[in-house]
Formats: sequence, C-alpha cells, structure tokens
Amino acid sequence: MEISYGLKGTLLSWFWSYLTGRKQFVQFNNARSLPTLVLFGVPQGSVLGPILFLLYTADLLRLVEQYHLYSHLYADDTQIYGFSTPSAALELQNRVSACVADVNLWMCSNRPQLNPAKTEILWFSSSRGQFQIPQVPSAWVRPLLPRPPLFVMWM
Repeated sequence: MEISYGLKGTLLSWFWSYLTGRKQFVQFNNARSLPTLVLFGVPQGSVLGPILFLLYTADLLRLVEQYHLYSHLYADDTQIYGFSTPSAALELQNRVSACVADVNLWMCSNRPQLNPAKTEILWFSSSRGQFQIPQVPSAWVRPLLPRPPLFVMWM
C-alpha cells in the first residue's frame, strides 16, 4: 500500500494494525477449537473489505491495461476482454494469452490462484467473421464449450 498508493505514517499503521494479529476459531455446538493466528485475508463482512479488495487488485487491473485489454472483477471472478477486427483476431489472441500468463504470475506472487479449469475464451463474431477466428493453442486459455444461446444487448 505504501508503494502502490503512497500511504505512510499513521494511515499505513492503522491498516497494518487492522490486518495483523487477528485470531480465529471454530465453534460447533459446545465444542470450540483453539484460536489460530490469521495470516492472510480481510475479516469477512467488514466495512473495509470491499475497499481493501479494490486496493489489492488495482495492480492486476493495471497489468491487464498494459496489454490494451479490459478487465472486470467481481468477488473472486476476473474477466479479461478485448476487441478486434476479424483480421486482427490472432493478434488479440496472442495478447490475451500473454496477459493471462502474466496474470497467473501476479497471482502466484500475491496469493490468489488462477484455476485453469475455469479459464476459458469466448469469441463473438458475425456469421461472416467466424471463419477468421483462430484456434486457441494456449496453455492458459481454452475455448468455451458449446452452451445455450447467450443474449447480448449492444447499445
């Protein structure tokens, strides 16, 4: 937070004290576990949780933007997307694949985990452009399996 946002002094100490030294336990009926130190995360249901999540993922958003792509985050779900003409679809595919590989590196360094089983690519095109969509030979991104029709409204 100090490097990314310049938070220093009392404010940084306040965040530090909020996030460190917390303990948790599990209670079921009359049985209770021993308290255990919480090393990572934000207290669930806390008022600061959403703000801290935004601060935490801001570097991820900047990483995606370096590839001239767009991102959408909701809870633990991240969507990365871009646009291209059919003739530039291969270049878009290469950018998405490289971006997802770098996102995986970011996640390895920052604790979230990329789930390759849930990492998919979905191409939208006109019926004429569908034949120009490249195959997806990527370790990180796999084609989306056929699904029921998706309704998309363009404004």
